[in-house]
Amino acid sequence: MKLRFATIASSSGGNCVYIGTEYTNILIDAGLSGKRIEEGLSRLELTGHDIDAVFVTHEHADHVDGIGVLSRRYDIPVYATEGTWSNMPVKVGELRPRNKRAVYADENLFFNDLCIQPFEIPHDAAEPVGYSIVTDNGKITVATDMGHITDIVKENIKGSSVLLLESNHDINMLKNGPYAYSLKQRILSDKGHLSNSVAGAFLSKIADSKLKYVFLGHLSKENNTPQLAFDTVKDIVSESGAEIGGDFDMWVAAPYGVKRCVEL
Repeated sequence: MKLRFATIASSSGGNCVYIGTEYTNILIDAGLSGKRIEEGLSRLELTGHDIDAVFVTHEHADHVDGIGVLSRRYDIPVYATEGTWSNMPVKVGELRPRNKRAVYADENLFFNDLCIQPFEIPHDAAEPVGYSIVTDNGKITVATDMGHITDIVKENIKGSSVLLLESNHDINMLKNGPYAYSLKQRILSDKGHLSNSVAGAFLSKIADSKLKYVFLGHLSKENNTPQLAFDTVKDIVSESGAEIGGDFDMWVAAPYGVKRCVEL
């Protein structure tokens, strides 16, 4: 039974991750239009009818814009923390009551053949979580939108075979860029976003024999570039003695479009 992973979108403009097996298909976040999500699913030879659930990390628009239309169109249940539900944007619209479901950080949820493990993340949202998805074939962790790496995050990433890790910005580009000072401070705060250098330092510490595939995600269009993110993280990881392409493979997740699907 293969476990598949692909990013449909990963950027400050929209986020949507696909994870599936022979029996179950889920999305983590749906932060772009229903049409664009359907286009991404078609690249995976799937439709909205194949999606069994959407698991939401937090209520920011780039993570939830499409959940309402998807849930209503295909009768899909949506899981989120109570804090996320309480702060959901109005534009998401009404969902059928049976499709509004709750998850709780550090409480495993068994969904068909998947074990869903939500965990707390430090971000400026009401009750944000990351997710680890576990099967007999391996563990996939989605860890983006974090101002810093906590012990809880470290513990939940441990043992992952596939990791989507935030590499949002280059610190110098952000500090010298066009953003307002208040926004720069928010991004750099403990509840903001991870920089390339922090992502690289963290990855160099947690890489082990189980880690096979790393995707760098949630890149800022204004304060980063795919090449800069990749090179910065690669250089830091290499200094620790690990080898990209040898110990594990690493790519930058595309802002939109299914560019690569990996299997365990």
